[in-house]
Amino acid sequence: MTGIVERLVPDELWELFQRVVPEAPARPQGGGRRRHGDREVLAAIVFVATSGCTWQQLPAASFGPSGPTAHRRFTQWSKARVWARLHRLVLDELGSRGELDWSRCAIDSVNMRALKKGTLTGPNPVDRGKYGSKIHLITERTGLPLSVGISGANLHDSQALIPLVKGIPPVRSHRGPRRRRPGKLHADKGYDYPHLPQWLSRRGIRHRIARKGIETSQRLGRHRWTIERTMAWLAGCRRLHRRYERKAEHFLAVTSIACTLICYRRLTK
Repeated sequence: MTGIVERLVPDELWELFQRVVPEAPARPQGGGRRRHGDREVLAAIVFVATSGCTWQQLPAASFGPSGPTAHRRFTQWSKARVWARLHRLVLDELGSRGELDWSRCAIDSVNMRALKKGTLTGPNPVDRGKYGSKIHLITERTGLPLSVGISGANLHDSQALIPLVKGIPPVRSHRGPRRRRPGKLHADKGYDYPHLPQWLSRRGIRHRIARKGIETSQRLGRHRWTIERTMAWLAGCRRLHRRYERKAEHFLAVTSIACTLICYRRLTK
């Protein structure tokens, strides 16, 4: 019978994770408590991210490591950028199998309330000024996240486009060199500023941005509905229903874990 650790961290995901996780620090003096295995700790972190429970509520009897132990390792791995590297590895696997469609990509964002004031939070203009954050996302044609970023809720969407496009990693292709530029980028009226189409055109990226006062965003629904679905997939990671983390790097880490799990599910289909 498959245990909870194997269900949350299947063998293929564990093999990819082993390629990005830093080596455990040596203890030349000996002594100390036994270090919990990385796979058990990773399963505990995935459980917290997907279930939405707090670190203190983590059932240590099921995983081995306690909540504080898992959170300590989560912090160490976040500083080492393990989650972004793991997401890129999963994208490489998808790209090598021809599972990524770069012909049409979409960009959008989603707001969420922050329970604590921390870095990269701000008053949300559409939530009565309550503090919150935004998740900014670029997805390929079928809705798989390629680039993700976070900001305060008061940052305008247009300011995130250039960093997000630059943040798309060079991903392996089924044939040919690595790729990091979408063929075409779809966006709503929040990105309708003259400098953005010019910037995209200089990089050889075609664009379809709804124009303010001329057309409605609904006309882009035929292609942009996929990113709306991806936002719903992110909501399946219950830790993202609210921003619980005070530090921005921890919130970005949970978002990267959610994106990795979305991409990994496509690998196992």
